[in-house]
Amino acid sequence: MPHRLQYLAGRVWLYPMDPDPDRIQGCVAVVADDRGSLVVDAGNSPAVAYDVQRAIAEQGLPAPRRLVYTHHHWDHVWGACAWEGIEIIAHASAAPLLAAEEARPWSHDYLRDQVDANPRLGPSFTARATAMTTWDGFRVVPPHRTFDQALTVAGSQVRHVGGQHAPDSTVVAVPDSGVLLLGDCFYPPPYHLRSPDDGPDVAMVRRLVDEGYEWYVDAHSAPWRGSDLPAETTE
Repeated sequence: MPHRLQYLAGRVWLYPMDPDPDRIQGCVAVVADDRGSLVVDAGNSPAVAYDVQRAIAEQGLPAPRRLVYTHHHWDHVWGACAWEGIEIIAHASAAPLLAAEEARPWSHDYLRDQVDANPRLGPSFTARATAMTTWDGFRVVPPHRTFDQALTVAGSQVRHVGGQHAPDSTVVAVPDSGVLLLGDCFYPPPYHLRSPDDGPDVAMVRRLVDEGYEWYVDAHSAPWRGSDLPAETTE
């Protein structure tokens, strides 16, 4: 069932993540701007992207003009083909990764064959199959514009942080709203690449919290305050 946008602070609104971990649907952020709003992450499918677009219109926010990928993983980019007429921005290292993903023959049969070949892909590829009710018109969209270290867009600071989860991990700071959008930057590597010793990047979390934002938003949790670190990073 489609969600409404949830107001967080200042100019920042959130289309909430799905609490069911098997669905792997992260939140999508909208930074309202009279010159054209900024969307942070595309949704895990065209269906979710269309729901976000409807929610933006229902809230009366300015139409988006730009979209930032926090990183190249499917649940953050597969909705992009539904965001027509919008400029997509990502770190430079995301471009070749997404070009390779664009070239793959995505379909339910392909997902099934890949899991048969590597069962550790099961959680991710099963979630992809659930998210995609149709492949008509679907394609992975590489960024239209890239940056190396940092970029300012719609009053927001887009900054590369890298890390173990994805080499292109990017955060989006909205200083006038006291919000830092994290994507998955401090998460361990994806499941199929993870070792038993891998865990969240506690040092990265603490560096980001030291920047003093009021709200921190990672893609698969409820928003949290800097004074209230996620439990998995406090051990």
